[in-house]
Amino acid sequence: MATGWWSVLKTVPWSEVINAAPQVATGARRLWDTVARKSGTAPGPAMEAQPEENLFGTLVLRVEKNESNLADLRTQMLQASEIIANLADQNAQLIAKMELARTRLLWLGMATGVSSILALVALGVILART
Repeated sequence: MATGWWSVLKTVPWSEVINAAPQVATGARRLWDTVARKSGTAPGPAMEAQPEENLFGTLVLRVEKNESNLADLRTQMLQASEIIANLADQNAQLIAKMELARTRLLWLGMATGVSSILALVALGVILART
């Protein structure tokens, strides 16, 4: 199971992901800002034939219902775009931490390699003396 994940992680172009993280965060923030300040109205459905006396009351009820639905949709859209912006920020932070961990792992690997070489040289010296 771990080898499957490892092969998937090895195929990810991490340098591109790391380079794209700021643009993703910026785009999500722009989306959030646009949605937060944008307001508009949507066209309603076509009217059915009704008598004149009920037409005005029906229109008022429909407008109120549409305004209520529009307010609900706008609230949902604001919440969704806020979640997207937060996820993009978290993604950028995660990428930065992963890059730091990758750098530390690289240094640790180099230190391990150097100490392995030194241990082999020391072992060679000890074996040469005996």
